[in-house]
Amino acid sequence: MRLTVFWQRMAEHFGAGYADTFARDHVMSELGGRTVHQALDAGWEAKDVWRAVCTAVGVPHEKR
Repeated sequence: MRLTVFWQRMAEHFGAGYADTFARDHVMSELGGRTVHQALDAGWEAKDVWRAVCTAVGVPHEKR
């Protein structure tokens, strides 16, 4: 998954204004105690981060 697709999905789920705030501030156990930005900066694949977000916030399967 490209980062552009990842951020597009984040914006679709959270809204354009909140997606970055969530990614910057929300620490997730699914990402090893990291935020989305920290996980991506640490080299996690965007698809794996998206899967973690989906699990953490309950994104419906048809939008994963």
